[in-house]
Amino acid sequence: MPPSPPPLDSFDLAILAILQRDNTTPQRLIGEAVNLSAPAVQRRIKRMEQTGVIASHVAIIDPAAVGQPLTIFVEVELESERTELIDAAKRQFSQTPEVQQCYYVTGEADFILVITVADMGAYEALTRKLFFGSNNVRKFRTFVAMDRVKVGLTVPLPD
Repeated sequence: MPPSPPPLDSFDLAILAILQRDNTTPQRLIGEAVNLSAPAVQRRIKRMEQTGVIASHVAIIDPAAVGQPLTIFVEVELESERTELIDAAKRQFSQTPEVQQCYYVTGEADFILVITVADMGAYEALTRKLFFGSNNVRKFRTFVAMDRVKVGLTVPLPD
């Protein structure tokens, strides 16, 4: 587990705001924008990576452009909430490539999944594997997205 992150100052927040818009921005340009030298920006980014503030550097891909145009939200309710069964479900959902996001939640459902697939046939096959093939899934409810209105992982930053 990464060490606890130190408090973020205004420079860190400004750097994060730029990286959330485009993480390929050269450190020199980030430095100019936030009034720091490129080496100072580099040190701050490295520290935020090491402490887990920056969790990953990724490319966000349009699912439709790679043949995965269908986004589906699924509420999953388990039969048993024993710790080892919850952990097994978390592992299974985490290891499934079609599951883009997985949240362990309060309320009637135990998990909310965001799934991306090519078509309903692919989703049906996935349901057989994840839900019907599990003795611990009591029920699941499916919501199919009709339009991608807003998609992103940008975290609002304090001013």
